Formats: sequence, structure tokens, C-alpha cells
Amino acid sequence: MEDKDREHPQAHVDIYEKQPVPFGLVRFGVAPDHPEVKNVINTFTQTAHSGRCAFWGNVEVGRDVTVPELREAYHAVVLSYGAEDHRALEIPGEELPGVFSAWAFVGWYNGLPENQELEPDLSCDTAVILGQGNVALDVARILLTPPEHLERTDITKAALGVLRQSRVKTVWLVGRRGPLQVAFTIKELREMIQLPGARPILDPADFLGLQDKIKEVPRPRKRLTELLFRTATEKPGPEEAVRQASASRAWGLRFFRSPQQVLPSPDGRRAAGVRLAVTRLEGVDEATRAVPTGDIEDLPCGLVLSSIGYKSRPVDPSVPFDSKLGVIPNVEGRVMDVPGLYCSGWVKRGPTGVIATTMTDSFLTGQMLLQDLKAGLLPSGPRPGYAAIQALLSSRGVQPVSFSDWEKLDAEEVARGQGTGKPREKLVDPQEMLRLLGH
Repeated sequence: MEDKDREHPQAHVDIYEKQPVPFGLVRFGVAPDHPEVKNVINTFTQTAHSGRCAFWGNVEVGRDVTVPELREAYHAVVLSYGAEDHRALEIPGEELPGVFSAWAFVGWYNGLPENQELEPDLSCDTAVILGQGNVALDVARILLTPPEHLERTDITKAALGVLRQSRVKTVWLVGRRGPLQVAFTIKELREMIQLPGARPILDPADFLGLQDKIKEVPRPRKRLTELLFRTATEKPGPEEAVRQASASRAWGLRFFRSPQQVLPSPDGRRAAGVRLAVTRLEGVDEATRAVPTGDIEDLPCGLVLSSIGYKSRPVDPSVPFDSKLGVIPNVEGRVMDVPGLYCSGWVKRGPTGVIATTMTDSFLTGQMLLQDLKAGLLPSGPRPGYAAIQALLSSRGVQPVSFSDWEKLDAEEVARGQGTGKPREKLVDPQEMLRLLGH
């Protein structure tokens, strides 16, 4: 939104947010041991302090206020609410206790209010993560990091307590395709390889014949695959060999495996393993598909986390939605057939990319909005903006949280963290937040 502000000296931007606190994925998605990634909060805060920008948290669009009501009150509305549903596995047994979405697990240790009841049981020795993207690696890393390394992060108190008691020793990350198709990035992989107290398990057989193919792939993919290849096939140096030999925990990548079923324990009460179909690859480059060979393999475990992607949900019946692709149909961010309505981020182009790509994407949508404004395509004449919405929210008993309210909560979190040397102790209960604000 910041670019819009600079480009148009009269623009006023109001930001509505479902959570009582700002920063979305940066607060609830970024891993607690990656504090440097959260520095973007400083830029967001500068924007929020502009006299022409206001933040209104604790307001759920589609429930507390509708999109038509917003369109009536503003010249333009931008939907940037991302993809908060995880894709279901759609296999037997996924409803068993011990099976979670990786996204709910991330929300649990990052303090997302709706995931605080999760209470994962980490008393098993093996966990299986279905998926090979950065979220899968984040979850594996948090499960295997010595808890004393997490003590100084903003991980929640409850999650740290559960992780201290964890008996998980081995984490498998399962993917239906091969080493050339993994979705994580090199920084996250390097971090896993160097994880204190943990050693990697990679099968050299998975890398046979890859050397020639590696030469042909784009550079980032090439560097990533070379690191995987070296880790799988080269004997570690003396120092690394000593480190690996003393490691009490391990993580491994299982390639060419597709989940068929979550296997129940003998009493049928919880997950005890995953049945995997062995696959082989057909097609070339981006069109490579995994097809089952007919062989199956059972992988025993007590915890299953699925991390096979996300999808957006429709926010309001008045907004067109493509449920197959999980996006709002749009052309360069302009919502089809609804003038003055825009979208950006994952709800605009699907659930891929990192914070930087999503920011670039929002700048592009902002430019389209400005073009439409200059071309006279937006309503002319004054619009009431927040004044109209505030009256509606008030009549519905909704109590918005402003940015200065957030700064009080922020100060409280920082104060609670100080005693234990943490950057903050996150508040996880919206009712408590509203009580602290005297709402």
C-alpha cells in the first residue's frame, strides 16, 4: 500500500484484518528462529504511522462487514487475504488423531489464536511430513532443534513446553517426485544440513543418473540439487563425521512416494504409520508427473503432518471465485466484472512464492488501481470511508483494534518476554487482548 501513498498525495488507505493484531504471515507464518525475516515489520509500521493510513484489526470481512458494504464506502477495495486453508490429502485415515496439517502446526507454535487447542502429541519417536517445501522443512527443523536453541525466540510458551517433552528422534519428509522437483530453497536446506544434534539421511540411489540432468537446470535449482547430491553421495569430512556420529536425531528425504492411507494403531485410536505408493516419473521438465508403479511401502510413525499446499477460500458471495484454482478471477489484479474491486497475493495468483514475490505482486495491483483512478474508471465524488463502516461495526457489536491499540499489546508482549530473555511472549487469546485494551 505504501507505493500508492507516495504516488497519490490525497489517497487514504484503511486496512481491515481478521486477527486483532497486524502483520499476518510475518507474525504467524515465519519461523520463530528466523527473526531476520520479520524485519519487514519495520516497513509495515512506518506505513501504518502515516496520517493517511489506518489499521482496523478484529474485523472479519464477509462476517462483520460485507464486501458490498466496503465497496459502497470506498472508491476502491483490494482483497489480499491469502490462502489460509490447507489442501486435504483425501486419503483414508486422515481424520485419525495424530494427523495434522503442517499449517495448523505452524500456527500452533507461532501463536495463531485458532490453533492454540492443537495439543500435538510428540511422545512418538518418528514423525512423517508429507510434502517437500519450505513449510515442511520449517516444521521438521522446529521438531528437531534442541529446545534450548528456541528459548530465546518468540515461539509460544505452550509450544516450547511441549517441545521440551518431545520424544521425536526421526523426521521423514516424503515427496511424490524426485530430488529435481523439491520445492524448498537452498537457504532452508543448508540450515537443515547444519542443524545441531541432527544428521541427514539421503539415499544415494535416488541420485543415480542425476549428474547430467543437473547441468541443464536453471542456476538456483542447480545449486540446490548439487548440495543435495553432495550430501547424499560424498563422505563427510572428519569434523562433520564426528558431528553426525554424535547426533541423537535425524531427518531424511523420501523421494518417489505418494501417500495412499494413514494406518491406524491396533486399537484404531490413532495414527501409527503411512502407506506409500512407490512412484516413478513420466514426462519432462515442468510437466514431470509421478505415476504409481504398483509397489507399496509402509512407514511407521506416530505423527503425520501434511504440507501439500494451500488454497484460498471465498470471502463473500458477491466476489467471483474460481474454486478449482482457488483464486479470485482477475486480470492483472482487477477482479473480473466488478469495477473498483482488486486483489493481490495468493488469492490473486495462487499459493506460490515468498514474502518478496507477494510484495512485488501488491505493488503491481497498486499500479493498476492508480491507472484506473487516472483514467476516471473509479467512482467520482466523496465516499465516507471508515466513518460509514465504523457505524456498521458499532451496530453489530464489533470492537475494532487500532494500530495504537496494537502498540499497547506489542509493549505488553515485549515486557512479558523480558523476564525470560525472549524478544516477546506472544498473546494468544483474543479475549485477553481485548481485556488488556479495556474493550
